[in-house]
Amino acid sequence: MTDSGKVASDTPSGGGPLVVLEKVNKYFGDLHVLQDIDLTVHRGEVVVVIGPSGGGKSTLCRSINRLEPIDDGKILVDGEALPAEGKQLARHRADVGMVFQSFNLFAHKTILQNVTLGPIKVRKVAKSTADKEALELLERVGIANQAEKYPAQLSGGQQQRAAIARALAMRPKVMLFDEPTSALDPEMVKEVLDVMTSLAGEGMTMIVVTHEMGFARRAANKVIFMADGQIVEENTPDEFFTNPRTDRAKDFLSKILTH
Repeated sequence: MTDSGKVASDTPSGGGPLVVLEKVNKYFGDLHVLQDIDLTVHRGEVVVVIGPSGGGKSTLCRSINRLEPIDDGKILVDGEALPAEGKQLARHRADVGMVFQSFNLFAHKTILQNVTLGPIKVRKVAKSTADKEALELLERVGIANQAEKYPAQLSGGQQQRAAIARALAMRPKVMLFDEPTSALDPEMVKEVLDVMTSLAGEGMTMIVVTHEMGFARRAANKVIFMADGQIVEENTPDEFFTNPRTDRAKDFLSKILTH
């Protein structure tokens, strides 16, 4: 966490593209859920993906982690194409952290064990080192005092912060968030968004699918508006929210910003 506590500025913290999608297409049967998607995410950049339900946002996120194989096009992470399977795919998923709507924690393991499992099994980190780093991460997300508890003993917000710590424990190059607050009670949303905002301020490359417009305004370098499987608009938060260029985006914002 930066001493200043600042969130990401309007320009990313430098470096070339980390995630590149070129003409990506994905079908579910006859449904064309991703249509010729072109997207470039630079190192240190926070990209927030918004849009109506069913527009392809979550599929986009899952495709970058190859949880959904694509039908056409190319996805590069740090200059390398996504591997198809096996150990290379496991390494790729270690480099691309993902936080889901549901927390997906192992119910029979403590929070500390949930966070250390990946580094020990995949990264081959010594248990003592993994424990130490996991406790530091749990401190960072504000739940170090919950380390020896089991997921069912934590609130939804605490479980989601544990899931973020678990993803960070793999030392990922980029973090994907697929509507990480949508399953939370309203009072728990802020504690998760605060952690994500601090990560943005530290220069973590992030792709965030969310309905939280305040977070998009505050932390994003770039807003992607998706609808009907296409990127309809791409702009800075200020420009997108104050001066949307397309009728589709104007209609979407008129419905969500008036309540």
